[in-house]
Amino acid sequence: MAGAGAPRRDVYPDVVLRRLFTRRWLGALAVTVVFAVVSFYLGQWQWGRYEAKAARNDRLDAHYAADPVPLGTVLTSSPLPRSRDWTSVEAVGTYRPQDQLYVRNRPNAGVYGYEVLVPLDLTGGTGTVLVNRGWVVNSGRGADVLPPVPAAPPGEVTVTGWVRPGEASLGRDLPDGQLPSMNLAEASAAIGTPVLGGYVLLESERTADGGTAARPTALEPPDRSLGPHQAYAFQWWLAAMPAGFVLIWLGIRRELREEGAIRPKAKKHRIWDDEDE
Repeated sequence: MAGAGAPRRDVYPDVVLRRLFTRRWLGALAVTVVFAVVSFYLGQWQWGRYEAKAARNDRLDAHYAADPVPLGTVLTSSPLPRSRDWTSVEAVGTYRPQDQLYVRNRPNAGVYGYEVLVPLDLTGGTGTVLVNRGWVVNSGRGADVLPPVPAAPPGEVTVTGWVRPGEASLGRDLPDGQLPSMNLAEASAAIGTPVLGGYVLLESERTADGGTAARPTALEPPDRSLGPHQAYAFQWWLAAMPAGFVLIWLGIRRELREEGAIRPKAKKHRIWDDEDE
């Protein structure tokens, strides 16, 4: 029978909690709480990225392969609503190849080059929309030497493609005719004409006589991968958040055992152990 001062295993939780409320372990607890809060918000951030990609895929399912609708029913002078992103549209107008713009450092199939924007003056005077006709590889002869691009067809043309929102400005000054991003305000300033609140990513174009023209390389289809963000969110919430508290509990338990304040669990005696002796 254990003496009166011998450690008892049945009061183990109370012993651990009393040790927790010491200066050393309270400091560790404070760090753990901060880490748990950070883990929670990192999980929220990863979940938000997952939801954004899932919503993008929903829009692609609804719009990408649908029959094109008139551009004016989707795009106005106001910024394109996110819900209308990737809507398939058709527009009729005349290109202004003299105001062609190159958007720098754009990837396509793992290679960086330029995306080519050409203003399209819409028939009926309803405005000007930028058409992304495709991609060309960098010339390799310096930033001021632009690669050759198949010319936009002259005369009236029917354009089919997908509407996309403009991008944020990168705040960089580039040579005339070049843009650092697909920023509509900067493009409008470069061509000296107001543009609609989104641009058209070209799928096909048809001249008045039914012909077609050479064009830059078409961009890859939109990325539909969801990435690892959902798994990362669960990792932060289910593994990282409680990890610190588990480590504190185990650390206090080990410390108390080394001091003899608690006894390890007694090994169970089995009948067959006596038979083996």
